[in-house]
Amino acid sequence: MQASSTKPQLSFWQIWNMCFGFLGIQFGFALQNANVSRIFQTLGAGIDDIPILWVAAPLTGLLVQPLIGYLSDRTWTRLGRRRPFFLIGAVLSSLALFAFPNVPTLWVAAGMLWVLDASINVSMEPFRAFVGDQLPPAQRPTGFAMQSFFIGVGSVVASALPFVLEQLGVANTAAAGQIPDTVRYAFYAGGVALLGAIGWTVLRTREYPPEVLQAWDEAPAPAVRSRHAPMLRLLAGGAVLAGGALVLWVWRHDLDKALYILAGLLVGFGMAFLVRGFLVRDNAFTRILDDIRDMPPAMAQLAVVQFFSWFALFAMWIYTTAAVTDVHFGSTDPTSAAYNAGANWVGVLFAAYNGFAALAAIAIPSMVRRLGLRGSHLLNAALGGLGLLSIGWIRDPHWLLLSMLGVGFAWASILSLPYAMLSDTVPAAKMGTYMGIFNFFIVIPQLVAASLLGFLLKTFLGGHPIHALSIGGISLLVAGVCVLFVRLPAIIHPAEAPR
Repeated sequence: MQASSTKPQLSFWQIWNMCFGFLGIQFGFALQNANVSRIFQTLGAGIDDIPILWVAAPLTGLLVQPLIGYLSDRTWTRLGRRRPFFLIGAVLSSLALFAFPNVPTLWVAAGMLWVLDASINVSMEPFRAFVGDQLPPAQRPTGFAMQSFFIGVGSVVASALPFVLEQLGVANTAAAGQIPDTVRYAFYAGGVALLGAIGWTVLRTREYPPEVLQAWDEAPAPAVRSRHAPMLRLLAGGAVLAGGALVLWVWRHDLDKALYILAGLLVGFGMAFLVRGFLVRDNAFTRILDDIRDMPPAMAQLAVVQFFSWFALFAMWIYTTAAVTDVHFGSTDPTSAAYNAGANWVGVLFAAYNGFAALAAIAIPSMVRRLGLRGSHLLNAALGGLGLLSIGWIRDPHWLLLSMLGVGFAWASILSLPYAMLSDTVPAAKMGTYMGIFNFFIVIPQLVAASLLGFLLKTFLGGHPIHALSIGGISLLVAGVCVLFVRLPAIIHPAEAPR
């Protein structure tokens, strides 16, 4: 295939087809986000146990996404570069969705969450790089916004499914330790939807060969730094020492065991870079670490934005059910009708914020033309922060739909604009790798949230889950401010470059 001087723009329906698979991916994620805490509590988990049980999901992404990105950058088959991974992940995810609601015990459920999240990540990671591969810079905000639209639509349907099934007469309660039929049948439907949507994208799209993408590449080459840089060794050694000190502190004072996750994260990060300094031969491990070390400055600035954004989202996902059932429905007993009515209303709220996100995704390209990438993301993050904070102020559960309006705008923006900014700063040959590495800045805040939120609630905030949502709201406001410090390449975004 001969390359023209610039990457051609795609039609609306071409962009639609390449993003349609995200409908299925988010169908799986929405079922997971809205129902896994409920499943854990049904199987006997206490409120303090939920964050540590959820840790499997972000840990899986931390390991899987960079590796899949690295492999997809180096893959070329009859199906293309990214699409083989779409298909493999879709089959595995569908099987996991069918299995999840039939798990017999709590720890089997925790393991199945790991399997499900790993499988979805195999499909999801190349989808981000796919948009960067296929679209020119001017169309990338539209492409990522289209992904946000499908994420919103898929999440609306998936999150509301248990509620809808209950209205159709399916049992919404079950014996102690049993998953209600509303949740069970929702997961079965999710397996079918995920496989069908990703299959559509696999069959209805094509990909540019790597050499053609290279000819169109406009991103500046990252600076290459030495693996023996003194500052890098100092940071790596400091991380190991800090992690070790945290382990001793938690052990000596018998603190929340979830803090060991944060300690392990620090030690793992430090050890990885210390080991890299002694390795000479190239392999996936060394190249991924080198790409982390050499990431473009704008990517490092976006990492801060992502940290505060996803810390807030993780707080919302794991604590909304407990907060709303307690504060707005007056029950903490998973076998009670009030708790299960509240849990179903959380499904409606999650469906609502995803529905609002789908509408916001339609507006985001116009918003970007008026306010720029950074101004748009600031506005949307602020709306989300105020939305989460308002959950603690509102007492009528129906008015929580207004809170979800702000969250929906933030969610649509988080799923699109940081990726649009990132894809313009990384080289085409490493688009998959850097999209996978970017997932670190989604996973790390989730691990920090899993480590700290339970400890903070138990130690300082009276064990009330509503306070976790307030912390999340403040975190989103901080994320919005941080995006103002991101500097994009002047060659692509003259108006956004430093003056």
